[in-house]
Amino acid sequence: MSGSSTAPKNHEGQLDLNRFFPYRLSTLDMAVSQAVAQLYSGRFNLSRQEWRIIAALGNHESMSAKELAAYSSLEKMQVSRAISRLKEADLILQQEDRDDRRYTRLSLSDQGRSVYRKIVPLVLAREEFILSALSEQEQEQLMQLMDKVYQKALELQKWG
Repeated sequence: MSGSSTAPKNHEGQLDLNRFFPYRLSTLDMAVSQAVAQLYSGRFNLSRQEWRIIAALGNHESMSAKELAAYSSLEKMQVSRAISRLKEADLILQQEDRDDRRYTRLSLSDQGRSVYRKIVPLVLAREEFILSALSEQEQEQLMQLMDKVYQKALELQKWG
């Protein structure tokens, strides 16, 4: 990411893409995601969507596909494809919901839990390395600022 860290200025209707917040955020997301994806895609042959499903199930005993989509910020079709592949690889289990038989619950298999336990320390180390560019105070401030910007984006979504 190049360019100044200040907000973009509109000069006669021109947009400097390198200073445009959504673009900079997207390029940051891509760089960070690819740095982390090297771990789970290369060593464990998992897609980004599959890793997100495993990570979500690693934090919950079980979830429905709909809950996974909402929790992981993935689209329904992405979740469906990831679930199919993870079931084929015996990394997740699918069982009827005890309370409502129309739905199924997904959970990590023993093999899936093992993969989760192997990946988590690796991705956390990558996260720590990336964030080491910032002091602890700056890291906390970054999280707070991200929350503020996220809330504003949600506010705009409500307005339509």
